Amino acid sequence: MASHYDFALFLCCPDKGTILLLLYVDDMIITGDDFSDIQELKDFLNQQFEMKNLGYLSYFLGLEITHSIDRFYITQANKIVDTPVEVNAHLTPSGGKPLSNHSLYRRLGTLFHSLFYSAQSPLVLSAFSVADWAGDPIDCKSTTGYCFLLSSSLISWRSKKQTHVAHSNIEAEYRAFVDTTSELLWL
Repeated sequence: MASHYDFALFLCCPDKGTILLLLYVDDMIITGDDFSDIQELKDFLNQQFEMKNLGYLSYFLGLEITHSIDRFYITQANKIVDTPVEVNAHLTPSGGKPLSNHSLYRRLGTLFHSLFYSAQSPLVLSAFSVADWAGDPIDCKSTTGYCFLLSSSLISWRSKKQTHVAHSNIEAEYRAFVDTTSELLWL
């Protein structure tokens, strides 16, 4: 069954668990809860199409993936954020200390650093959203910023100038909240 959120993602729910198949042109990732179900799917697909099993995931869409028993690292050799944007607001996790947008973008834009994903962390999704009201001195448009963490691992982020001029800080924050909620629904 095709995912409603991403047309390259397919889901299969046999009796034992769930299988996810991500297909992009001629690259494919197959993962799931049960190795025997995955092997059955691979055998079936191999009968229908000419396929090559490249083993454990190591490269996909310009990302390098390295892993051990309990963790994954995802690295992109070029900059993740080409033009960091400094925003004079702070992301504040509930009950935590503020995290500066500038430091977040500086970390994302660093060459040859990896994103870390631990297999031991509980699956807790956190979202942070921020907007700077009329931050662009030329057109007075605000900038939306958000990030999502699964446990302590960054999984999605964005910084983008808003399309309309906000008439108040509340309106700029509302637009940022709407963009963040849209991404949350997609995730």
